[in-house]
Amino acid sequence: MKILIADDHSIVREGLKQYVMTLDEVKLIDEAVNGNEAWEKIKAGNYDLVILDVAMPGLSGLDVLQKIKSRNIKTHVLILSVYPQEQFAIRAFKMGASGYISKDSAFEELILAIKTITSGGRYIASAF
Repeated sequence: MKILIADDHSIVREGLKQYVMTLDEVKLIDEAVNGNEAWEKIKAGNYDLVILDVAMPGLSGLDVLQKIKSRNIKTHVLILSVYPQEQFAIRAFKMGASGYISKDSAFEELILAIKTITSGGRYIASAF
């Protein structure tokens, strides 16, 4: 599985990367520091899963999601945000996201979300 992690905070990207690498299915993890870089990598790559922060410099995570769907790019998108689910989750799902979790979720929940999404399901944290 090829994954792109797009977040403007290096400590968040590194933490996600270390934990996601524990999954046997993961073959490659790429990173983007903002929405514009994420979009360029998505157009050039073939990712199975894209993890997008909502708020990034340049294009937001939702802007990138909209571009992915408008170009009919076949990838699963997990929105990861510091913002409450009530604020963005429904909007993200309507735009075509496969999942939405908060940055204050446990890492186990991230792994569950990834497994659910990559097997064709949709995921939202149980607190919603």
